Amino acid sequence: MSDPAAQAPSADEAPLLCLEGLCRTFSVGDQSVHALADVSFTVQQGEWLGIVGQSGSGKSTLMNILGCLDTPSAGRYLLHGQDVSRLDDDALSAIRNLEIGFVFQTFQLLPRETALANVELPLVYRGVGRGERRERARRALERVGLSDRSHHRPNELSGGQRQRVAIARALVAEPSLLLADEPTGNLDSATGEEIVRLFAELHAAGHTLCLVTHEPRLAARCPRAIRLADGRIVADGPGEQVAYVGLRS
Repeated sequence: MSDPAAQAPSADEAPLLCLEGLCRTFSVGDQSVHALADVSFTVQQGEWLGIVGQSGSGKSTLMNILGCLDTPSAGRYLLHGQDVSRLDDDALSAIRNLEIGFVFQTFQLLPRETALANVELPLVYRGVGRGERRERARRALERVGLSDRSHHRPNELSGGQRQRVAIARALVAEPSLLLADEPTGNLDSATGEEIVRLFAELHAAGHTLCLVTHEPRLAARCPRAIRLADGRIVADGPGEQVAYVGLRS
């Protein structure tokens, strides 16, 4: 008989994310709404996962749980092997600051601050000194091709440039997970394509990405995708296959 210990995955092989039987229920009046039901999957370090589904499928609820903005009603969510499902608000806030970089559809940049100051913000919350955070913010802007726009404010930038600033802000603290919510939703198709190519570059550099979208074409660009419907996983596999599950006649 083989030694079970010899077959156990090493620390490097353990999944970054592990969801086990995740459920999320909301009370609406005297009704219970099951936004997620028995959702289970893992994400390895360095994966690029698309989470796709139509409105009401549960993808926004799942994104909030992955981003430690919400907690499940049942089941477990492990991040780096730590069960974060039942942590209090302060502990969840610390994990968001240390482990997760967010990219939003609406950019969520401070309008009166420069691109550089916006990118610095997560490091301010970490207590990083001014000189170090300035240098790290400059490097992050350089990574997304905006080193020449560091002193521009959001209203002086195009939509694509604003999203690149948001991506730089998400990257500056070197998070374990980059979580993007409809990142091309406010962009025209050509600019959206530029952002997708940037995600591909980040994935090639070893970053772990979870991209939440309702757009099949975007999910198809992800090496792996999960499709949600009525709060349940209905498909999990290569993005090109999963993106259009249930949509073609």
